[in-house]
Amino acid sequence: MRSHLRYAGLDAQIQQQALEAIIRQQPVLMAVLEGLRALALPDHLLVAGAIYNEVWNYLTERPSLTGVNDIDVFYFDDSDIGWDAEDRVIQDLAARFTGLPVPVQVRNQARVHLWFEQKFGSPFSPLTSSSEMLGRYASKAYAVGARLLPDDTMAVVAPFGLDDLFSFRLVPNPALSNRVLHTRKGEQLRAIWPELTVTPWPD
Repeated sequence: MRSHLRYAGLDAQIQQQALEAIIRQQPVLMAVLEGLRALALPDHLLVAGAIYNEVWNYLTERPSLTGVNDIDVFYFDDSDIGWDAEDRVIQDLAARFTGLPVPVQVRNQARVHLWFEQKFGSPFSPLTSSSEMLGRYASKAYAVGARLLPDDTMAVVAPFGLDDLFSFRLVPNPALSNRVLHTRKGEQLRAIWPELTVTPWPD
């Protein structure tokens, strides 16, 4: 068995190439990326657990899609931040991806500030892009997104780099008051991938 840490500590370019290769060998993720490209959603990104869970599955030789309950998609469209516009996109993607084994969940990041405080109890300043939201995730390893470009190359967005992801290390990101989420989710993920190390939230 090859080490699950074989990409930890390597050059950023090597890690990005490894990430892209892992994504490209996963048919469900590629179906979503190709579908998003066809829809031409503004500033769209495939993000979060569908990526980092699949990286950990691949590196620990667990079955594909282990731990993946849904596939998160961001887009950013501030030309219409009403719910009806976002709901049309939600319905369009539900119809397009109806045959996938897990649901696709899409959200317009231009609207997050309208509902975040009511749902999570803390203020949230408006975003200016989908990638900016990655910088506010509770743990740095989660902050990774991908987009398939027209020439079939892949753009990877990782504001904190990829070493935490490949090192199986959950490090807090104090951009928001996310202590509870960081701790709870870390425990949940370690139940599936005990290889993970969770760094405690700073006091």
